[in-house]
Order: sequence, then C-alpha cells, then structure tokens
Amino acid sequence: MSPSAPSPSRARPWPLVAAAAACLISFAAFWVAQRVAHVNMLDVMVYRAEAETLRAGGDLYAMRATSANLAMTYPPFAAVLFLPLTLVGVPLMRTLSTAGNLLLVVALVRLSLQLVRPALASPARRADLWRTTLWVAAVVVWCEPVWTTLRYGQINLLVAVAVLWDFTRREKSRWAGLGIGLATAVKLTPGLFVVLLLAAGVLLWRRDRGMNQWLRTALTATGAFLVTTLAMVVALPAESRTFWTRTLFETGRVGHAEETANQSLSGVLARLMHTDAPGLWWLAAAVLLGGAAMALAVRAAVLGDKAVAVVVTAFTALMVSPISWSHHWVWCVPLLILLYDRATLPLGLAERVVRPAWQVTGAVALAFASFALWWVPHDPGRPELDQNAGQMLLSAVYPLTATAVFAGYALVVWRTRRPEAAGPRTVPRQGTVVRERQAVAKE
Repeated sequence: MSPSAPSPSRARPWPLVAAAAACLISFAAFWVAQRVAHVNMLDVMVYRAEAETLRAGGDLYAMRATSANLAMTYPPFAAVLFLPLTLVGVPLMRTLSTAGNLLLVVALVRLSLQLVRPALASPARRADLWRTTLWVAAVVVWCEPVWTTLRYGQINLLVAVAVLWDFTRREKSRWAGLGIGLATAVKLTPGLFVVLLLAAGVLLWRRDRGMNQWLRTALTATGAFLVTTLAMVVALPAESRTFWTRTLFETGRVGHAEETANQSLSGVLARLMHTDAPGLWWLAAAVLLGGAAMALAVRAAVLGDKAVAVVVTAFTALMVSPISWSHHWVWCVPLLILLYDRATLPLGLAERVVRPAWQVTGAVALAFASFALWWVPHDPGRPELDQNAGQMLLSAVYPLTATAVFAGYALVVWRTRRPEAAGPRTVPRQGTVVRERQAVAKE
C-alpha cells in the first residue's frame, strides 16, 4: 500500500463525520434563522398552559392561552403528557423544545429510511444508515412543514416518530403498536393507522388462517389507546366527559376551516366555496377520497409494500381531517424518501418496474419547500374567503400534491392489474421475500 494512501480503517469514519458536520451546521443555521425570524413558539406555550391548568385543578376545556386566545383541543391525556413543561422556565422550555424537535427530525429520517429500505437497519449497514440519515436531515429541516412545526413548538414530529417506530419493529415484536396507541390517545388522527392494521391483518388472517404482524400490532395499538383513555376517565372524569361528549365535535374551536394554513380537503372546499362551513360537500369528498386511498393502502400492505401503505395512510388522514395545518404535513419526509428510493431502483431488479421520474420527486420536494401557501393574503381579517383562482391553487398546494401522488399510484396499480401487463404471479405470504412481489411493490 502506498504511504500516502489512507488505510480502510482510517478512511471509513470520514464520510460519517462529514455527514454529522453538515447536519450540525444546517441545524445551527436553522436555529439562528428561527431566532432572526422571532418565532413565537405559540403552541408549546399553549401546551404549558394546559399542564398548568391541570396542576391547578382548573377546567382544561374552558382554558384560553396566549394572545391568540387558543383553547385545548386534544384529549385529556395530552395535558398529562405536557406536565414536564411546567418544571422549567419559559426560555429554557423553548430551547429544550427546539432541541428536542431537531433530534426528532433525525429520528424521523432514520425511521423513514428503515421503513423504505429495511436492509439499512442491519448491523453491517448501520454506518450507511446514519450517514444517509444525517445528510437527509440536514436538508429536510428546511421544508415548510418542519420549519413551521419548530416555529410553533408543535408535537407533529413526535407523533410521526411514534407511528414509524411501530412500523419498523422486528417481526413479532411485543411492543409494536404501543406508539400508535399512545399517539392516538394524544391526537386522534393516528387512529387511521389502526384501521390500516386491522384491515390488512384481517385479510392476511383470512388468507393464511394464522396470526400475523399487522393484526398483532393492531391489537396492541387498540389496547394501548383504550387503557390510556380509560385511565384518564378514572383520573380526570370531568375532563374526559367534556372532551368525548362535546369538545370532540367542536371543530370550530381549532380554527377557521378556510384559513390558508388548513391544508385538508375541508380547507380547500371552504376556500373554493367562499364559506367557513363546507358541510356535506366536505363529508362526501372525504368519504370518497378517503375510501379509495385506504383501499390502495390496504392493497399495498397485503402485497408486502409496507412503506407505501404507511405513507398513503398518513396522507389520507391529513386529507380527510377537518383541520390539517401545514405543520401537520411532516409526513412529506417519508414520502420524499420513498419517491427517491423508487426513482433510483435498479431496472434489473424486476422486468415490469415503473419508476417515478426524477421530475416527480423534484416537483413534490418543491411543493413542500416552496412555502407557496403563504404567498396568498392571510391575516385575522379572513381574506381567504375571497380568494381568486390563482390564490386558491397556491393555498391548496399540499392537497393537490397528495391527490397527484394518489392518482399516480392508482395508475400504477391499474397498469399492473391489466392481464397483458400482469402475467402469472405468486401472491407472497407475509414475511417472505419473493422477487415477484418486488415487481409490484417497487412500482
């Protein structure tokens, strides 16, 4: 070996060190940019006020906090979860919230990579996994949903990490489902993942006549949610009664449906119809789109494509929820990783692979990095009720992107189901690696 050539043992750590340095520099710049922008971290202040109200024995759902006069909208368990926020002063709480969310960005990227490419989790490839994680985290921290999550001190990253933790556990893990159950007890929308788990689990059980990981995870998630919720009924009976009988149905207390930050179907229809109550139009659209999207998700789960199943379910929940603020869309991170993975899939892996073009991945990345929804008038005067056509398109950037992703995947499914395209194939059993499954799943 030449004296000037580094040995493999010396050269190997440097790519990981470079990735770590890039991530730290990006995070430091992000932290400075947030301070220069004078972010108010409004939501973490509300979380703190909820915990303080709980400690003082006050009425959680009559409480109002911050200059925006915001109310509690989560189940009672959330206030218990926020109790540690009251143990430190406000400046330190804000610092810890930002630092914690930056660590959660890294966790979200790492779990997303494990979901999309499970082989990266093997001990032999752990360095590759961490190197890729740090490079990706350095970039995605700047996308609008992540930026806004940290701007408000929101819990979206924690919820997404809890869900992905379950979906990346080893086969027959007794803990898989705990994260989804607890996340649903804090914020109800993750409950749609239980629907996915149950539907896929029952279909696989009917086919194989045996317990499977999807059904096992569904039962654990349901149990965790019920135990947590019932514990709150015992510990906080008045608050539980108020939430489950009244607050749950008061969608208006979250905010106005037409606000440009509301990136759900409800928000799109409210702005399109120039009203704050799209009513039955939203319900019909949510049922139709949600049903079709969940059918795609369950199909992907049964065929063994867990990554597609999880991402489609996440985006379905965001679309059909009455309110999905832009910062709820941190699920763009696993989506972008999934699209990149499918765009770079080697053609030799299967004969009938339909790869998303680089342009598709780039367009989706641009949608979530552009901050386009904030280019339209938005202020307390509610100008969104009078948007023109161009403004409506900009303020619907996330739902339009999700709809395009759904439509593209549905087209791939339709193409692979055609008799002349499909040919003979073997339906794989869960946990079995079958090359024919790759031909379908990687599309």
